[in-house]
Amino acid sequence: MKSFFGVYIKPLYHIPMNLPSLAEARHVIGICGGAVGGSEAAALIAKKGCIAVVFEQNIRPYGKIEDGLPRWHSKLRAKEYAKIDENLATPGVVFVPGTRLGMDLSFSTLSNNAGLSALILAHGAWLDRPLPIEGADRFIGNGLSYQNPFVYWFNHYEESGFSGEDFPIHDDAIVIGGGLASIDVCKILNLELYTRALRDRGITADVEEMELRGIPRTVEAHGYTPDDFAIRGCTLFYRRGKEDMPLENISNPTAQRMEKLRGTRAKIMDKVMRKYLVRFQPNVVPVEGVEEGGVLNGVVFQRTEIVDGRVKRLEGTEFIVRSKQIISSIGSTPTPIDGVRMEGELYRWQNRDEGRLVDGVYGLGNVLTGKGNIVESRRNSKAITPAVVDRVLASPKIPPEGISEIVSLIKARWDVVGYPGDYVDWMNAKSSTA
Repeated sequence: MKSFFGVYIKPLYHIPMNLPSLAEARHVIGICGGAVGGSEAAALIAKKGCIAVVFEQNIRPYGKIEDGLPRWHSKLRAKEYAKIDENLATPGVVFVPGTRLGMDLSFSTLSNNAGLSALILAHGAWLDRPLPIEGADRFIGNGLSYQNPFVYWFNHYEESGFSGEDFPIHDDAIVIGGGLASIDVCKILNLELYTRALRDRGITADVEEMELRGIPRTVEAHGYTPDDFAIRGCTLFYRRGKEDMPLENISNPTAQRMEKLRGTRAKIMDKVMRKYLVRFQPNVVPVEGVEEGGVLNGVVFQRTEIVDGRVKRLEGTEFIVRSKQIISSIGSTPTPIDGVRMEGELYRWQNRDEGRLVDGVYGLGNVLTGKGNIVESRRNSKAITPAVVDRVLASPKIPPEGISEIVSLIKARWDVVGYPGDYVDWMNAKSSTA
């Protein structure tokens, strides 16, 4: 069976965790978010004898694996889909799709009123950090785009029935960022440019194959060179040098390893520039937008230097770069939720090491660490969840009337979404129709 992007999903089989079974439970932990961190927590909770109720905002639980990881990562995607499916099909895990925290269910309902033994926030970070130009967001859709909706569009726009936001592709685009996600944005832009240029010459080129082979090798296989196309490609603007880009990291590096790491980062960026024809402008920061007729069609940049590890702006070095397409890719933060205390653009954690937001409410994965990668989210989930379960098991059991309240809440959400109560049946149906 094929899912989105042609990924093969093996049908799952298990004994469903139904509501009558839940009625016999005495410890129930709610989890908001069912992707890498949330599904890992759910399986750990169920295997320790508690019930895990996973409230997932989407119809499918794959999160940024599906919507934020560019679709050329087909093997990784299939691997992670399978792991998430395995976790959420674990007996003792109850899945509640189409339920967004702060909209379909309030934070106060789940943290105080629903009678859960504990609540875990594992819903990731989906809010793009604002472009640091005064009034920039008034240009969204008028010259300015953000990374998360742009990558979502790229992953889904070829699907039949897609009705989401559409993004034009312009040559000579400006991308502002510096991490792996910003490189993905650059790759999408240039891969789309060359795929379309080849199509105009009657040549069908697959974006995923081009990503694997690289742009030069792909066009050369069809008898062209990149110089045969009037394409400049996008430029990535970064506040530091390429050796400082967060492309490869190690924990607590020695000075010698740090120097080697800097060299590795530079090599990674050099490969991106060579293989995908991305241009790179280091040591610059955006300071002002260039507006014409209500449209953002350029950015004023200022040059920087690194002093004692910090970015220092250099007065009098401003210059203008014009473009019809400007994409900000400077990171993602958790979405503010009514009732969740904030500290700047992040949640205010009582104890970050324990993942404790307030008593009885915890967080894990990207919403806690700010590290949007698969390995770190899974590692963090395995580090945080066991201690949460131990605290729950040491607490009083939920009385029968409390269990009834939880069951009623779940059933109400199932009725709204049309969920039949069985994860495997649901996912097999959603995968076969995707």
